Amino acid sequence: MAKPLTKTQLVTALADEMDSDKKSANAALDAIVSVITKEVSGGGAVTLPGVGKIYCRERPARMVRNPATGEQIHKDADKVVKMTIAKALKDSVND
Repeated sequence: MAKPLTKTQLVTALADEMDSDKKSANAALDAIVSVITKEVSGGGAVTLPGVGKIYCRERPARMVRNPATGEQIHKDADKVVKMTIAKALKDSVND
């Protein structure tokens, strides 16, 4: 499996795609991350065309087991961030 791109590598690739400088690409990436974070943390969802949908889902309270001791513990309700991958991206990986 290939190593994931670092932020620096992603900014460089984004700057090349945009025919722009790295400073502009870094600002664009930071702005996108900020918008996604605000929307999802507020309970909304963000769709990135061709990539997928990022959303927040609530999980109910439940009983969980400590794997080290086997003890049952009550876990309060919480929220988790999920992502559904777009069909176009899945298809491009399997080509």
